[in-house]
Amino acid sequence: MLSNTNVIKLVGLMLVVAAVNVLVLSPGFLGVQIGASALSTATGITLLVASAWILINGIYQFLFKKPVVIPVKEIRTHEEYVERLSQYRETKGIEEEIRIGLEQMERMQKRKSTFFQVLKQRFNESEISFSKFASVALDVENLFYQNIRNILNILSVFDETEFDRVVNRKMSGLSIELSQKKAKVYNDYLTSMKNALTNNEEILVKLDRLLLEISSLDNVEPEDIEQLACMQELDALIKQTKYYKA
Repeated sequence: MLSNTNVIKLVGLMLVVAAVNVLVLSPGFLGVQIGASALSTATGITLLVASAWILINGIYQFLFKKPVVIPVKEIRTHEEYVERLSQYRETKGIEEEIRIGLEQMERMQKRKSTFFQVLKQRFNESEISFSKFASVALDVENLFYQNIRNILNILSVFDETEFDRVVNRKMSGLSIELSQKKAKVYNDYLTSMKNALTNNEEILVKLDRLLLEISSLDNVEPEDIEQLACMQELDALIKQTKYYKA
């Protein structure tokens, strides 16, 4: 599938190449002319050859070269998750789910940055309180991206064409029972993705509440941290997931 992003990148590359050629060859600027002198001719020909090579290479890279696909289980960074999920932006039937997932990842990045800024303002990094809050935040972030991995695993087996047939009832020749079974499979796909997004939204809300609690604290002892309502909720969520994975 041709990516709109790659088309935009190619158009941008073409505009840059054209601008450089105009700047160098136009009499109103550098005025390099082929045939005017040996140096000028060599410069002009080199520029044209280089421009042609850059454009040919750009066309191949942006339009024909297949991207290197990292297995979902090997994705580690925020940028890699965003890049992979963005590949499904135009997949019919799940555009809204993909938009929400990308928005949630952007919000998680902002929450994490704000969270650690507030922690550093309230505690020294060597304090036990800092370590306890930071540990929970990182565990919750891992849980958040585990939900994104679940979505990506679903998308890796999601058949857009088949889904369109199911939604628009284009399954002629199939029995009603089989058609219903196929429809249930794709409904389960959507339900699983929506559940993962709902879980992530809950994580973001709980992080917001914890951030508010930390900002409102006058003083807190390390042994009192576990008694904070948001800490207990997040800890329960983390333990529940670890139990489920086990």
